[in-house]
Amino acid sequence: MSGELNGKVIVLTGGADGIGRECATAYAREGAVVALLDRDEEKAHSAAKQLGPDAIAVQVDVSDGPGVKAAMETVVARFGKIDAVHNNAGVASPSKPVHETEETEWDQLMRVNVKSVYWTTRYAFAALSASRGAILNTASMVGLIGQENHAAYVATKGAMISLTKAMALDYAPRGIRVNAVCPAGVWTPMIEKWCDEQPEPARIRQYLDVIHPLGTCPHGDVIADAAVFLLSSRSRFITGCILPVSGGAELGYKR
Repeated sequence: MSGELNGKVIVLTGGADGIGRECATAYAREGAVVALLDRDEEKAHSAAKQLGPDAIAVQVDVSDGPGVKAAMETVVARFGKIDAVHNNAGVASPSKPVHETEETEWDQLMRVNVKSVYWTTRYAFAALSASRGAILNTASMVGLIGQENHAAYVATKGAMISLTKAMALDYAPRGIRVNAVCPAGVWTPMIEKWCDEQPEPARIRQYLDVIHPLGTCPHGDVIADAAVFLLSSRSRFITGCILPVSGGAELGYKR
């Protein structure tokens, strides 16, 4: 693809590293202006600098409503519009079943992974309505098929998937498309941390390499390519789509 996103202003949460940074790079390569929203200010500014002179970094905790409101106002003041919001920021820890999960851990996952979508949608809605824009959510295959020892995270991704469908219906009359990508394993700092929390980290890393029929566990560029498509005009008649970008990890019987 070339120039698929020319002239679009894309707000990307969690864009400083991992899947977010790969998506930011792909968006800029395809002609978009990217506003990176991330709680790590130093990493966000470093990423924005690599994207080119038009990209900006905004330090914000996406679970904080007033902070997200101010971030969206900053983007609109700078660029005059928002064409897309990519809700990518997320946390994955802890790796526990429900009864072992502390209330504070549960609440943190819900605030960052789910309530952040509420905040970004609420405060970008007017701009997205004006541009007849798009919303993209980074969900996960575990939100569809489950995962042991990861209950709170799985719950947040299942919620994001259902929310994507509801938003797609609500906003279709305004021309706003809402879709989600569902990775399986992707090598990122977040998944490395998750691996380290497992009883046998080396075994779980090997497991992540063998569960993808199309090859070993990928990096975030495969997600970025799908994200470009879902935010481009080529997907103009696609909404409410929960797109697996999983190398077939969810297919067939597993040992």
